[in-house]
Amino acid sequence: MRVIAWLVEGTWPACVDAVRTHAPESAEVVLLHVSGPDVPGVAHGAFAGLLGRGHPERDPGAALEELGGTSAADLLAAAAERLGRPCVREERAGRVEREVVAAAEGAGLLVLARDGERSRLGPHSLGPAARFAVDHAPCPVLLVWPEPAPGLATIPPPPRHP
Repeated sequence: MRVIAWLVEGTWPACVDAVRTHAPESAEVVLLHVSGPDVPGVAHGAFAGLLGRGHPERDPGAALEELGGTSAADLLAAAAERLGRPCVREERAGRVEREVVAAAEGAGLLVLARDGERSRLGPHSLGPAARFAVDHAPCPVLLVWPEPAPGLATIPPPPRHP
């Protein structure tokens, strides 16, 4: 069995802990981090639009790409240490939700954390990328809360009928 743990800054410890709890010892564990093109792309565009294209060495987009790669490597190293068992570290770049679904092809389980509004239960506790992954994953999904789940009292009352 291959288990993919999608790791995102801020919520990754919950995913690693879920893998430690729910994945069999014999499972191949893949720690996955996906970097989206958003931040470096915005920096490239802003630089070109505001400051022109005359000095490419000053373009902050390249520096942000490098920082993102270093940050991903550090996150994967910390996650592997927390996991405490052999694993594969995988870094991808592209449209985050699509890269996660592609990485889950052939897996036995995809583990991900809620990334939206986490103060109450409901559909808004998933951000767009997580919702896409849950809806399109080609394998079973284990969705975890990054902190203790809110109480049942946070469920809105049912709509009143006229």
